[in-house]
Amino acid sequence: MSINTVLFDLDGTLIDTNELIISSFLHTLDHYYPGEYKREDVLTFMGPPLYDTFVKMDKDRVQEMIDHYREYNLRMHDELVTDFEGVYETVKTLHEKGIKLGIVTTKMSPAVHMGLKLSKLDQFFDVIVALDHVEKAKPDPEPVLLALKQLDAKPEEALMVGDNYHDILSGKNAGTKTVAVSWTLKGIDFLKKYEPDYILEHMEDILPIVGVTNE
Repeated sequence: MSINTVLFDLDGTLIDTNELIISSFLHTLDHYYPGEYKREDVLTFMGPPLYDTFVKMDKDRVQEMIDHYREYNLRMHDELVTDFEGVYETVKTLHEKGIKLGIVTTKMSPAVHMGLKLSKLDQFFDVIVALDHVEKAKPDPEPVLLALKQLDAKPEEALMVGDNYHDILSGKNAGTKTVAVSWTLKGIDFLKKYEPDYILEHMEDILPIVGVTNE
């Protein structure tokens, strides 16, 4: 069956927020646990919702830590976020060819809109499913299924594209084909363990998968 729908994770997939996220974690953890966490320590925290990370550290101050993180993250957003090569051109092509496009992310809506606006990708996405739109985040299928419903799309006609294991698992749990990006900070060998259907070396590699030629 042909693919007519592509769902994208945002951070680390469409926009390079890696430095922003690492910096936000270090800013927060240095405040609550001075000197205990280094850059390499926070890489494992990237991807899942903030609550899942901070509740394991201090269940009594989890919301306080989330607020501390988000204040810094939003303040530093435009300074630290950059583009991934080929993303804008590829998404633009998909949009022009009539492919249904959606964002499925574990970020909150305000930060999602900031990232899409900064990268000028906001014009291509009619559907955004953020953390504040669902009860259960990825890897649960709920966010993917909600995006598909809003796009009037079927799982078997869709791709879920991401840079982390919970993107792949959420797509599999929802019944879509799954796509891992090789520029993941986790390392592509890590994502291969979750058996994505496709691996992109460059974003434009997605075009032949959906039957689109880049003219």
